[in-house]
Amino acid sequence: MKHVVSISDLSKKQILSILKRAKELVPVAKGKKKSKSLDGKILATCFFEPSTRTRLSFETAMQRLGGTCIGFADPSATSHLKGETLVDGIRMVAGYADAVLLRHPQEGSARLASENSEVPLINGGDGAGQHPTQTLLDLFTINEEMGKMEGLNVGMLGDLRYGRTVHSLSHALAKFNNKLSFISPDSLSMPSYVTDDLSCEWSSHNSIEDVLNDLDILYVTRIQKERFPDLEEYKKVASAYIIDSDLLKNAKSSMRILHPLPRVTEISTDVDDTKHAAYFRQAFNGVPVRMALLEQLIGGKK
Repeated sequence: MKHVVSISDLSKKQILSILKRAKELVPVAKGKKKSKSLDGKILATCFFEPSTRTRLSFETAMQRLGGTCIGFADPSATSHLKGETLVDGIRMVAGYADAVLLRHPQEGSARLASENSEVPLINGGDGAGQHPTQTLLDLFTINEEMGKMEGLNVGMLGDLRYGRTVHSLSHALAKFNNKLSFISPDSLSMPSYVTDDLSCEWSSHNSIEDVLNDLDILYVTRIQKERFPDLEEYKKVASAYIIDSDLLKNAKSSMRILHPLPRVTEISTDVDDTKHAAYFRQAFNGVPVRMALLEQLIGGKK
């Protein structure tokens, strides 16, 4: 394992190894124990697109393990503004760090960057493409909440066309023999290049009510305004789904709701205090999971 561009770059065995180590690292992620497993290591965080959870959780992960970070969150303050290409920029940054974390608005950018990086490159999201480390923390959360991550009925709701998190998660859940229900407006349905590669049972729906009673996990995504080339098309589907406590009266008591965040209007705040809400625990889980991944890529246990 050198680069992590797509969840498909990781075998089932590698995924399980990362999640097992993440469980061990939870006390370190919470600051209750200390580790120096990445002492002297440097992570370069290169964000050409806004981020809160991915950037901060990776920086927390490095610091909790004794490492440090360099990088930028605003590409307008870099030589990118002068016309420097992504390839040249990555070749340069790779000489400064032990690993590179890249987020970029263009799909395929992470793969191109990995082909030009001498150090491990991690895809922190490439447009509507992939977000493999989000998938790892999603799997970890599902396992923590349900006690397993196999044989579940998982619903994915919202922007499935442009949602890189659900693209990656679908491939991962298929490795663990889960049933997938895709819920979206027709214009935002899961792309065929994702469904064609799935080795599990799946179905498509327009209505959440069609499948809610059977779901073990409901993975909600926001309708991503920034991905739409036509603002009018966005307005047509912006409020297509709203999950509130009244709707959840028909759900299994054990059903859990995940969301990669940020949310806008798709989950009402009255859901936050219900037994179904797991999305803030999910956000924390990004720290131990990314700690475990970084250890596997550039460090070791201490």
